[in-house]
Amino acid sequence: MTDLVPLIPDLNSASLRARLQHRIDHKTKPLGALGQLEPLMMQLGLILGTETPALRSPQMMVFAGDHGLAQQGVSAYPPDVTWQMVENFLAGGAAVSVLARQHGLALTVVDAGVRHDFRAREGLVIAKIAPGTADASQGPAMSLDQCATAVAAGKALVQQRPGNTLLLGEMGIGNTSIASLLLAQLCGLPLADCVGRGTGMDDAGMTRKLSVLEATLQRHAAATEPMAALAALGGFEVAMMVGAVLQAALERRVIVVDGFITGAAVLVAARLQPLVLQRCVFSHRSEEKGHRLMLQALQAQPLLDLGLRLGEGSGAALAWPLLESACRLLGEMASFASAGVSERS
Repeated sequence: MTDLVPLIPDLNSASLRARLQHRIDHKTKPLGALGQLEPLMMQLGLILGTETPALRSPQMMVFAGDHGLAQQGVSAYPPDVTWQMVENFLAGGAAVSVLARQHGLALTVVDAGVRHDFRAREGLVIAKIAPGTADASQGPAMSLDQCATAVAAGKALVQQRPGNTLLLGEMGIGNTSIASLLLAQLCGLPLADCVGRGTGMDDAGMTRKLSVLEATLQRHAAATEPMAALAALGGFEVAMMVGAVLQAALERRVIVVDGFITGAAVLVAARLQPLVLQRCVFSHRSEEKGHRLMLQALQAQPLLDLGLRLGEGSGAALAWPLLESACRLLGEMASFASAGVSERS
């Protein structure tokens, strides 16, 4: 298990923290005037171990997978949309594709378990565990072996990529249901508080969705440990993201978390190794109902609140310029002394 779940060391360094705080406080501005950017500067400096952090070769990785649970009508869209959207990502037409181009993010789409055979091409990694998970309402979504294989694959994919920054994205019809189930199971929350409208369910659809998910959660009530819950509920793309988060944290990469589903992967990873959270920057607060509760459980303060509920990594890409700005301000903004500006008396 230690090979699969590495020990994540504590990043806190009192001396580096003090130097960073001095540097931030003595920029040409009133104390705290850059608001939420100031703790972001501190976090980026601590993650990267320097007073002048720089973000190199940012990797946007979008993990895609299908879910047997989607056959129960828990989404407003048919399951085929998963593979169709993967094709859209690769063709450059999805929101995350546009944003990745805009910001110079290397975009990789990972087939973690889509029920479709893709043609090999640049930008696509076929790491399919199986063509979709099993229906979690009828039994475990995946075996423990499949779950471990997916986690290991996510770790390996990060190891193979350059840079010091990972931006997380996902695609999978039905995966807001999986995120809701994992949140309720691992945090002991009422399921009704965790379930939202996902891709836009109407009232009748929400009633059906909640009924299916309540029965699913009851079926797997004994699966309370993080890996057991992940295997029972799914999905392959979430499990690969868990591995990616663990590996990125071990390598002291900055991890930019998107919304509800990527947050579920971080939740599982944090239950396995709590110090992964030191490396996580939460890009935005999703409109999805359970995301506020998830952020509270992770004690996370998101950078943006734009009413997004798209997924794909779109929120992470939109927040990216703020991380770049934080680094530049820390490294390039003058101090009172260097600028010859009088400090507050």
